[in-house]
Amino acid sequence: MMSKLSFKALEAFHTVMRTGSTTAAASELGLTQPAVSRLLASFESYVGFALFHREHGRLVATDEAHTLLNEADVAMGSLERLNLLAHNIKNTSIGSLKVVAPVSFAAGILADIIADFMKQYPNVTITLDSRSPDSTRELVAHRAFDCGFIQLPERHPGITAEPLFTSQMMCALHCEHPLAQQHQRLTPTDLAEQPLILLGKGRTSRGQIEHAFRQHNLTLRPRIDTHNVATACAFAMRQLGIAIVNGALAQQYQGDELVLLPFTPTIPIEYGFITSQHAPLSLLNQRFMNFCKERLANKNHAHE
Repeated sequence: MMSKLSFKALEAFHTVMRTGSTTAAASELGLTQPAVSRLLASFESYVGFALFHREHGRLVATDEAHTLLNEADVAMGSLERLNLLAHNIKNTSIGSLKVVAPVSFAAGILADIIADFMKQYPNVTITLDSRSPDSTRELVAHRAFDCGFIQLPERHPGITAEPLFTSQMMCALHCEHPLAQQHQRLTPTDLAEQPLILLGKGRTSRGQIEHAFRQHNLTLRPRIDTHNVATACAFAMRQLGIAIVNGALAQQYQGDELVLLPFTPTIPIEYGFITSQHAPLSLLNQRFMNFCKERLANKNHAHE
């Protein structure tokens, strides 16, 4: 027996058995008839016994050939499935992604993007989780998640960050609030006597808001401190104050009762797509990142 089975010899045997002749098999395989005959001889040498004999010039399969055909069918079917799977993986129509993002980001912008991505790639499964920024960095860096979304700049040594889009700080207030009727933009002076709702201390954007107030010789005294945009907007809708929040994340809560007005001076907020530096991007992860970039490239979250 041959030490190694040739795929082409197996394919030739399978095709001859299916078509009934070396001539038909040669046509289907794009080979010459002598080439198919040589492949059959090679396959017979591999198995160690004759698989065909001729009767009146016609090739006839032996009983042993018919016995082998079932396994040949299985083998060729497996190879076809392998080829299809490789094609699907290459074209990102199959696979799974684990994604992590802030709560407000996941519920708004990201929910729309994921919905459209899964319509285009229905065989992809996605696990979406929400964590704190510090936890998000560590989980992505250590590959517990395939990718994440986070506010830039990002300096974690185990993370690669790709910029996605830039938003700005906005003021969220009830539609019946006097300032909602009188202004197109709000400054620290406009807000000086207003009860304010702010996201927790320690955030970069919080420090920038405090700096803007100091530039106007004003002290920032929030009425309510909270830790996510959804809660801040909920309080603003209940007329407990004016929330200064990330416009891109607050956009989903804007409606009949809640108005968003730009905060001046402009405080930009850049978001990025993060992945681990410890492994190359999978084809699916690369495709998802590009999809996010395309969807967000021309989107204006500044609410001019």
